[in-house]
Amino acid sequence: MAYLDQFFQVLVTSGGSDLHMAQGSPPKIRRHGGLHAIRPEPLSEEEMTYMMAEICEPERWQKFLELGDMDFAYQMDAASRFRCNYLKQTNGLGCVFRIIPTKIMTLEQLGIPEVVKDFGKLRGGIVLVTGPTGSGKSTTLAALIDYINTNFTRHIVTIEEPIEFVHPNKRSVITQREVHDHAPSFPVALKAALREDADILLVGEMRDLETISLALTAAETGLLVFGTLHTNNARKTVDRLIDVFPADQQSQVRTMLANSLRGVVAQLLMKTANGKGRKAVNEILIVNPAASAIIREGATQKLQDVLVGGKNEGMQFMDDAIMDALKQGIVSGEEAFLKATDKNRFKQFMPTGAPAH
Repeated sequence: MAYLDQFFQVLVTSGGSDLHMAQGSPPKIRRHGGLHAIRPEPLSEEEMTYMMAEICEPERWQKFLELGDMDFAYQMDAASRFRCNYLKQTNGLGCVFRIIPTKIMTLEQLGIPEVVKDFGKLRGGIVLVTGPTGSGKSTTLAALIDYINTNFTRHIVTIEEPIEFVHPNKRSVITQREVHDHAPSFPVALKAALREDADILLVGEMRDLETISLALTAAETGLLVFGTLHTNNARKTVDRLIDVFPADQQSQVRTMLANSLRGVVAQLLMKTANGKGRKAVNEILIVNPAASAIIREGATQKLQDVLVGGKNEGMQFMDDAIMDALKQGIVSGEEAFLKATDKNRFKQFMPTGAPAH
């Protein structure tokens, strides 16, 4: 048993999501959104070095010491897998671990609206799952890929850094590639995927111009592309994709996006009112002719009207989803105010001292 496993076991048994280790501070776990120390003694340099190097291949460890930053995955046992981030910080070494369930939950179990399954039935285009860090984007995407894997015969290629959820082949064939281990970068892996007879491409993170450009090209050539972005809603997602490109290319990109974007699933995790868990809420944009025209003309502020007016098609505006969770008593008024886009709509629940906008 690795030295770190004792801390992982505390994380698993307490129902936490993340383990934070920093030289000079006690180890802490994140549980239901808050951080809690799991022992009073701070972590020493010797302890940090020993436990971080132990679960890391020597070559990878040397690379981390040179670069000061690294991501990989570690499996403790059949039931527990972790996404690992190593870093150097002011007081020395640090690392953060996110628990990855080895059993992939279904979209129903996650409480994701039924209409999201329709994105898995598409034969081409691009679908984006967005949200801030720690909002469950990877979990939702894994559930959607599992739905496709269970119901359709497709070749699915995933490009991740690191591989989080491990998918067994069911009706589909799944090829999972890890950046740095199996390909030097996202763009290189994306170019290769175009020659791998893929039907579906999952891009773990669309963070730079080249990756986004290649993903859009893949969608235009007939692949169904799933990707993630760190944006909170559909409008910001479209703006972010276009703003990555130089000004002289943005008109062309708007046209490409209007033709290939099929939908956006934005996700937030909200603390439940009883303090015992978190609830996923979603904004869902299904790109219909009206949304496509808005994207083409660059008037993304009008997308809210499409979202609100598209309820019959399964669309959902984020603030409406938050209001529904509030009315059902799942989340508190204070949490609804903090997560809402339009603070005025939730002003009566404003916590003392919080800004109204």
